[in-house]
Amino acid sequence: MVWHVHGSWTTSFVHGGHEYLVPLTPDRGPDGRGRAETYPWPETVREVPHDRLAAEDVDLVVYQRPHEIELAREWLGRDVPGVYVEHNTPAGDVPKTRHPLADRNDIPLVHVTHFNDLFWDSGRAPTHVIEHGVVDPGHLYSGELARAGVVVNEPIRRWRVAGTDLLPTFATGAPIDVFGMQVANLPAKLGLDGAMEAFEDLPQSAMHTELARRRVYLHPYRWTSLGLSLIEAMMIGMPVVALATTEAVEAVPPEAGVVSTKIPSLLRALDRFANEPELAAQAGKAARAAALTRYNLDRFHTDWDRLLRSIAPS
Repeated sequence: MVWHVHGSWTTSFVHGGHEYLVPLTPDRGPDGRGRAETYPWPETVREVPHDRLAAEDVDLVVYQRPHEIELAREWLGRDVPGVYVEHNTPAGDVPKTRHPLADRNDIPLVHVTHFNDLFWDSGRAPTHVIEHGVVDPGHLYSGELARAGVVVNEPIRRWRVAGTDLLPTFATGAPIDVFGMQVANLPAKLGLDGAMEAFEDLPQSAMHTELARRRVYLHPYRWTSLGLSLIEAMMIGMPVVALATTEAVEAVPPEAGVVSTKIPSLLRALDRFANEPELAAQAGKAARAAALTRYNLDRFHTDWDRLLRSIAPS
């Protein structure tokens, strides 16, 4: 059983060789969204009303939020082995941030990046790192538009965390288009009406197709574990310009783009990729090769299956 919390990660996870039960509540709220509508999920994913889960043969629960531990016990009516996936970087006073599972040793804690594992105080929880795996969208890149693409959800609420405040500066290096949830009002908010186009919550395949028309992918996040959209953009074949923060420094090799904490360096990179399409295409090919090597779905599921068998051997 796994909750539909993070659409992109869950999409990769449910492409494994198991049957996946996704809780459903009448309001399709955060604790019961059921199957995704904008992501391609296989038929092995079944949405199950939360009040019928007790009748299902569940052998393992994948937790992603602390309250799900008690929720699973309530809905299943019994204790079932589980594993906890931590998607996020710690918040608050980061050097002192203790994970909610830090005082437990009965639930393995899986970090999705080595950065997360390093920065969270996981206490006595048994920890593992299983890096992301991404369904390969294919080499879609055309780069026909000399513009940068950014993928971000809730950019206004997440402001400095997502680097939204940096976009007007980056727009001086190349025009920027933004994709994601709650992005429709962003151009007006940033004073970029007419200079920025917003694409509101496109289905994943449509977003990939449209994103691939942009010349370069911009990753302006200051503080995020590792956006799956960055890996997807690399697999599409896009060159990358990114802040040298969190796990991005490990994910993007030098031949795939420019990663730096120096805004002037990033601006020069945006300008150069936007105006040199052959250079952009070459870096994009390197980005795709790197992403396919490190973040392919086979490696992801091999790592997960090894851990799942150790928790629930049946």
